[in-house]
Amino acid sequence: MTHEAAGVPTTRNDEDRQDNVPQDSDDVQDVQDAQDVRRDEAGQAAAPEDAEQRPEARLARAVQVAEQALIEFEIAVETFRVEVENFSRLHHQKLGPMYARLDELDALIAEARAAKTGDPEDERKAREARAVVMPMPGVDELFHDWMDTDGLSPEAAAMLTEQPVRPPKRVRPSEEARRLYRELARKAHPDLAQDEVERQRRDEFIARVNAAYGRGDVELLKELVAEWEAGPVQPPAPLSESEELYARLEWLSRRKELLTVLAKELEDGAIGSMLRMAPDDPDQLLEDIAEQLLGEVSRREAELAEMAQ
Repeated sequence: MTHEAAGVPTTRNDEDRQDNVPQDSDDVQDVQDAQDVRRDEAGQAAAPEDAEQRPEARLARAVQVAEQALIEFEIAVETFRVEVENFSRLHHQKLGPMYARLDELDALIAEARAAKTGDPEDERKAREARAVVMPMPGVDELFHDWMDTDGLSPEAAAMLTEQPVRPPKRVRPSEEARRLYRELARKAHPDLAQDEVERQRRDEFIARVNAAYGRGDVELLKELVAEWEAGPVQPPAPLSESEELYARLEWLSRRKELLTVLAKELEDGAIGSMLRMAPDDPDQLLEDIAEQLLGEVSRREAELAEMAQ
């Protein structure tokens, strides 16, 4: 049975996003730079004596701008994904018992009304209300809140390995955790790799960073900062040929399109929509919903007591 929270004001989102995730801000400049390069290669006006005006140099700058824009976009999408997953878990943990109590009270009220009236329609409604209190769970429901984008959630993995469960303490990790996460993501992002070996190293490292951020583990994030700073530093590779730079721009564009789809799915989901109702303080939103549900419980209990008289 679904219970919707009402009366929660809509506000703007937090500093890391505008309308939840940032919109493409560098695409126009990227396209313009690419068009300029094509005109130069076609023989139109250029200044070969100025190295900075060479087509390859300008195209390389366009690639660098696109890379940084994509990284910032990925950071914003990931921070929102963590908030959505944390909000979903906390919503289930904190409000699940209240929803269950409301379902039970609805069934009791319907049963009391049917017993008093003897109306077949009231009896049918009572049976339906009772059926939703303890329904037979499906596979999705059995595993609800125990799966995330990487498979089993940390809570589920901890239970299966008999380790202490460490659910998120709040929807949004602390400011310190967010600062450390952004620092690590910008430094160690896989898209900055110059070869496949370095990309794999960065992929594995960022996976650990994401897991620590999802739990809001500031101490572990600090350790990861120290680990990255002590690691190998790859020297910058020389500029690629024009064809390779064009291919790089196309790959970055396709990657941004995929992220845009993911961001849209997060925003349009039930939890993402709830987060947009109070983006500045999602933890308080949970408290507000809980207060409303307690009010609903009190009203139903009073109604049931009155029917019993």
